[in-house]
Amino acid sequence: MQEMILILDFGSQVTQLIGRRLRELNVYCEIHPYNKIPAIGPNVKGVILSGSPFSVRDEKAPIADLSNIKGKLPLLGICYGAQFISQHFGGEVNGSIAREYGRAMLTVVDEACPLFKGVSKTSQVWMSHGDTIAKLPQGARIIASTDDVENAAYKIDGETTYAVQFHPEVFHTKEGPQMLANFALGICGCKGDWTPDSFIDNTVASLKQKLGDDKVILGLSGGVDSTVAAVLLNKAIGKNLTCIFVDNGLLRKNEFEDVLDSYKEMGLNVIGVHSGHLFLEKLKGVTDPEAKRKAIGSTFIDVFDAEAQKIEGARWLAQGTIYPDVIESVSVNGPSCKIKSHHNVGGLPEKMNLKIVEPLRSLFKDEVRRVGRALGIKRELIGRHPFPGPSLGIRILGEVTEEKLHILREADDIFIKGLRNWPCELPSASYPNEMADNLYDSIWQAGTILLPVKSVGVMGDERSYEYTIALRAVISTDGMTADWVHLPYEFMAKVSNDIINKVKGVNRVCYDISSKPPATIEWE
Repeated sequence: MQEMILILDFGSQVTQLIGRRLRELNVYCEIHPYNKIPAIGPNVKGVILSGSPFSVRDEKAPIADLSNIKGKLPLLGICYGAQFISQHFGGEVNGSIAREYGRAMLTVVDEACPLFKGVSKTSQVWMSHGDTIAKLPQGARIIASTDDVENAAYKIDGETTYAVQFHPEVFHTKEGPQMLANFALGICGCKGDWTPDSFIDNTVASLKQKLGDDKVILGLSGGVDSTVAAVLLNKAIGKNLTCIFVDNGLLRKNEFEDVLDSYKEMGLNVIGVHSGHLFLEKLKGVTDPEAKRKAIGSTFIDVFDAEAQKIEGARWLAQGTIYPDVIESVSVNGPSCKIKSHHNVGGLPEKMNLKIVEPLRSLFKDEVRRVGRALGIKRELIGRHPFPGPSLGIRILGEVTEEKLHILREADDIFIKGLRNWPCELPSASYPNEMADNLYDSIWQAGTILLPVKSVGVMGDERSYEYTIALRAVISTDGMTADWVHLPYEFMAKVSNDIINKVKGVNRVCYDISSKPPATIEWE
C-alpha cells in the first residue's frame, strides 16, 4: 500500500494547502473530516491536525478521537490542532490579549528539535488565532516562541507529538515548507516516492484489475482533467474505452475540430457529436444564468446518453473528478453554499445505470498536469486554461443567439491568440517552477464576455451603435480564489484595436479588474 500522511480537517479554509505542500514533497496524503477518521493501517506514517474557524473553548467545538494516534504515530497539530492537543491532554487554552493575526517573527528555542532542522533561528511565520495556549499539555516543553506568544510551538517528550500555533502551510510562513518536510520526510520517515510516474504505474495496474474486459464510456470536454483521465484509461484498457466529445454549438472558434484531431492523433477511440442546433433551441429566450446552465446541462445529458446507448455492453462511466471535488463533497460542514451549478456529467450515472470510475480522484489540479506531462500529452492540451462546461453560453450575458456567438468567437480568438503570441518573462501558471513562453502560459484563465449593452461610437466618420466586449484574465492556483492580471498596456491597446477593427458588431472593449472574491471568474 502507498505510504501516506493522514490530515484531519477541523474546517480550516487552508486545509487543502497542507495537502498541496505535502504532495509537493512527493508525499501522498489524504484529507478526512475530524469525525470520520479512517482505519489506521501500517501505511499511515503520521497525522496532521488542521486549523479551524472554531475556538477549542466553544461549546460546539469539533472533537477528534486521537486514542489510536497520539503517542502511537508522529502527530503535528497546526493552530487549532495545537490548541486541541493542549486542551484535551492536560493543558489550558484561554482567550486573551495575546492574540496574533498575520505576520509574526518566530524564534526557535530548541535548535536541536527535528521539526526545525535547517530552519533559521528567527523567521517569519503566519499567525491566525484569537485564543492562546496558557498551559502546555502534560509532558510538553516549548520549542519556539514569538514576542507575544511564548508557547508558539511545543513537543511532548516521549512522543513524536509536535504542535505549532502558526500555519506552516501558507505562503507567508517563509520556512514552512522546510518544517513540513522535516515532519513528513524526517520525523514520519516517508520516502517521498509519490511521483507522476509511480502514480501512472499504480493507477494503470489498478484500472486493469478493476475494469477487466469491461467497456467504459468517457465524456471528453477538451479540458485537462478529462484528457488525462482518457489517456490513463486508454493505457489500461485500450479499445474498450470509448470517448464521446459533444459539440454543443457553444465552443470557441475551430475548437471542436482542433481538439478532435488532437485526440485522434493520441490514439484515443473518440466519437464526435455535432448537436449545436439542439442546444441553441433549448436556449432560445433563456436569459437567467442558472436557467441557462441547467438547460445546457440537461441537453448534454440527453445527447450523451443517446450516443452512449449505441455502445453495446458498456458497464462503466469514467469521470475526470479531481481531489478538491472529493474533499468538498465530504467537508466538515458539508458542501459549500452553491454559487452556481457546475456542468459536468451530473445525472448520467443514474440515467444510464452505470458504475463510476474516477482515475484522478486523488490528484490536485497541478498534479493532474504533471501526470499529463509524464504521459506525453502535448503541452497545448496540458497547458490549456480551464473552460466552463456551459462554454460560451455563460460568456454571453442574456439570451444566446447565433449572431452573438459569432461575435464572441471572433473576439475571443483575437484575445487568446494575442496572449499566445505575446512573449513575457513571468512564471508559468501551470508549472510555477518554470518560466512561461508567453502571456497565455503565465495566466490561469482568460476569456472574453459579450455584454448585453450597446454604446455609441464613431467608425469611418459614421455613427455606430454596437456591442461591448469585456476581457477577463486571472491568476490563481486552484480557482477557489483569483486575482486579475496586470496585462501590459501595449498588449491591451493592440488587442482592443484588433477586436474593434476586425469584429463586426463591436465598438468598445473593457477589461475586468475585479478579483474572486467578491466576483467570480465567470460572469454567469
